[in-house]
Amino acid sequence: MKALTAMLCAGLGMGLAACGARNTASNVEAPGAPAGVSTRVLDAGADALQARPPVAALNAYLDGFHFYNGNQRGQMEAHHYCAIVNEELIQCVIYDGNVKDAKLMGVEYIVSARLYQGLPAAEKALWHSHVHEVKSGQLIAPGIPAVAEKVLMQKLVATYGKTWHTWHTDLHKTLPLGVPQLMMGFTSDGQADAAMVAARDRRFRIDSAEKRRQRADIAAHAIIDGADAWQHGTIIQLADPSGTQHGASSPPPPSPHTAAPAISPPAR
Repeated sequence: MKALTAMLCAGLGMGLAACGARNTASNVEAPGAPAGVSTRVLDAGADALQARPPVAALNAYLDGFHFYNGNQRGQMEAHHYCAIVNEELIQCVIYDGNVKDAKLMGVEYIVSARLYQGLPAAEKALWHSHVHEVKSGQLIAPGIPAVAEKVLMQKLVATYGKTWHTWHTDLHKTLPLGVPQLMMGFTSDGQADAAMVAARDRRFRIDSAEKRRQRADIAAHAIIDGADAWQHGTIIQLADPSGTQHGASSPPPPSPHTAAPAISPPAR
């Protein structure tokens, strides 16, 4: 186990600096005057003199896809920069690209099956499983050796994520407007926009279908009751006072495996 952990950490350390880590531009052009000389000097000074332990801990890079809880048509790529807090907790900041001016879209917390199992029922409905994301090849760790990526995916396949997006870059191309939205992960084939996945694969020079084949022997753990609640008719979302319809103008029809959604939180 220690050898695997050391190998994984070494691979993750390579991931942020690898050749695949700067190939996705931000989707947003934010307003504002270009940084002046004094701002650039201040930025350089801070970079040289200030310690940033929480930021330095972001040593794992994951790329995957999210959609708005309650509206599967609102899909987007999500670049996760993660800190492995301990064996059962990972915390990630999410950007719309992997370049210096990428826009901060939100956060995701990832917990083990054991921690998820202990959550109250109402809380469980906020979380999504990672089985399909891993097994399908949609979730990748760009730039690290394949063997290290597979070790990481074996860890992630049995975890659960809670994701909030604060900047809806599919809609708001200038500033972070509106309220945070709860996001979900895909749970079966045919849900993710094939063109979106193919475009990501081209940029990273990978093949999701090949990764699916490589991960065929990763055990698909049974999903704990309560996760992916949208599939069972419970959809939790924050109402946006601005009236913004997040994603497409109307939610998609229920899939054969999904009950008609009730867009409301469970009773307290």
